[in-house]
Amino acid sequence: MVPLFSEEETAFLDGVRRFVDEYVLPQTRAWEDARGFPADIWQRMAPLGLTAMTLPKNLGGRGYSCLAYVEACRELAKGDPALSMNVAAVNALCVAHFDRFASADQREKYLGGVISGTTEMAWGLTEPDAGSDARRVQTVATPIAGRPGFFHLNGEKMFITNGGRAKLIVIIARTSEKELSAFFIETDQPGFRLQERIHTVGVSASNTVRFTLMDAVGWHTPCRFEDAIGLLFRGRLGIAGMAVGIAEKAFELTVEYAKEREQFNRRLADMQSVQNMIADSAMEIEASRLLLHKGAWMYDQGMPIVTEASYAKLYASETSNRVTNRAVQIHGGRGMTRFYLVEKLWRDAKLTEIGEGCSEIQRLVIAKQVLR
Repeated sequence: MVPLFSEEETAFLDGVRRFVDEYVLPQTRAWEDARGFPADIWQRMAPLGLTAMTLPKNLGGRGYSCLAYVEACRELAKGDPALSMNVAAVNALCVAHFDRFASADQREKYLGGVISGTTEMAWGLTEPDAGSDARRVQTVATPIAGRPGFFHLNGEKMFITNGGRAKLIVIIARTSEKELSAFFIETDQPGFRLQERIHTVGVSASNTVRFTLMDAVGWHTPCRFEDAIGLLFRGRLGIAGMAVGIAEKAFELTVEYAKEREQFNRRLADMQSVQNMIADSAMEIEASRLLLHKGAWMYDQGMPIVTEASYAKLYASETSNRVTNRAVQIHGGRGMTRFYLVEKLWRDAKLTEIGEGCSEIQRLVIAKQVLR
């Protein structure tokens, strides 16, 4: 299966690859050490189309296919997985929220800044007691008297990707005992309080945070919880694309190393034990890429992808972890040092089994669809 792209999408992906080769990959170690991206990273990505690739053209976006979106995530992950994760989340969740649920007034106020990269965004679902069990969200939204459409939000969010830099966040909050919905909040208000930066062993450049909301003013976006959570399906494909990109980069570096490194008077590449690991990695990457492309193609055809998104996300993420583990093993002691990028990819890969629904949740989704 070979993905087909429009002429415009082909040029877009060529631009992404150049951006990765010339700017992202050379700085991935520095960004990890700094635990953050340059302040202008989103403005650098805006002219390429990476800030609004999933937004329809009639709303000012690029209107690219889901196939182009996952390919962009895949290419970015070859340079810096944390950047790929942020771009995947913002486009699949935040930008898509404007497309699906935002009012004309909300689009008019915020979209220009989002597209230009000057208004960084995040999506706030997870809480200390609500992760995989999303319906346990306890953040409460209370209508503000005399201000139709505006609510006071009170609660706590954590593990929020790009949350420390975001100027605008989509917050999932409870409107009643049984109902949840989504709200835009601006972070430069007294009710938004950043509590801590959460440092992680992988994807360290992503500004992941915990924050509290104390009578923060939120602007309601008219959608049901089930509608908002449905954005995760395309988001899972984005993380699958990230996982495939990590695996491909680790595999590329490992093949190169195995051809050069000699032990017992022969190359590692000539040893059957190493060949077996390389063969397994090659096969699993190919299968992951096919599942990814199938899910994205089905999305573009307007078909439901509940199962296919979980297939792709589950298999690609676990493949990424197996491939990077083999990469470190083949590199031996060197693979455990910062002199070789495979150790970073090994650490970064773990997130793909957790973010956007952990592997256990993906298996539950698949089983539920198969057994219904």
